Amino acid sequence: MSRTSQSRTTLSRTSRSGATGTPAPAGRRRHKVAAGVLVTLLATGLTLGAAATAQAHVRVSPDTAAPGSYATLTFKVPNESATASTTQVALTVPADAPISSVSYLPVAGWTTTVTTMPLPSPVTVGEATLTESVTRVVWKADDDAAIAPGQFQEFTISAGAIPETGHIVLPVDQTYSDGTVVSWDQETPSDGAEPENPAPVLYVTDAPAADSHGAADHATTAGATATTSADGGSTSTATYVSFAALALGAIALGIAVTGLRRPRTGTVQAGRAQASAPGSTPASTQGGNDA
Repeated sequence: MSRTSQSRTTLSRTSRSGATGTPAPAGRRRHKVAAGVLVTLLATGLTLGAAATAQAHVRVSPDTAAPGSYATLTFKVPNESATASTTQVALTVPADAPISSVSYLPVAGWTTTVTTMPLPSPVTVGEATLTESVTRVVWKADDDAAIAPGQFQEFTISAGAIPETGHIVLPVDQTYSDGTVVSWDQETPSDGAEPENPAPVLYVTDAPAADSHGAADHATTAGATATTSADGGSTSTATYVSFAALALGAIALGIAVTGLRRPRTGTVQAGRAQASAPGSTPASTQGGNDA
């Protein structure tokens, strides 16, 4: 076998097997980049979705009150349903923290009912002896005043005298137009992990929880919506964040599909360049030369 024939045979074998250290095809690198972007965007979307959920709870503001005082409390109620409106909001005052007097700020299109019940035995709050206590405050919407998807409403009461206790859990039942009732009645455990449906809490002698949002959620005008759109409706921050999370998920999906469907042009171009290199000979031709 001549030296020329041996050189061509060696070159052909090297070309077919691939040189050591040859970088990965461009298509494979593109798939890795697309996968990395997909993971990042999905993680961001999940984070935003979690933040949206955390903001959409029923809150009381302020969430602190002094013993013996009469406190003005505002309950912020967001509508979390995408298809149904909130038609009724019911606040329960626990019997172990009796409050003798509750007055309310009227909300346009809503009827308010305050229920008072006798106490099993007299209770002393400050200098007063109570024989009855407010047990429930219910707001019911007219047909055209319900809290629509993407909106929230604020309900304000003046309550007192506030009993001297660590804190008062104030459960709220939220009724939707489709019959669904969401009970915001779960107390946050000692480890601080927020439950799925946390109840509004008024802190009296206890220090407020570290993640308390009562002060931040308080609006300067009771009964007004936070963000008003051009058509007179309102959209909550939680709704905007949810839309952002969905948009990021759609972008991530599009990037992943595009990355997977693009042809591996780098591999094709490399093969063409190899075929046109000087000294390159098809395998069948080389076989004849070797003979």
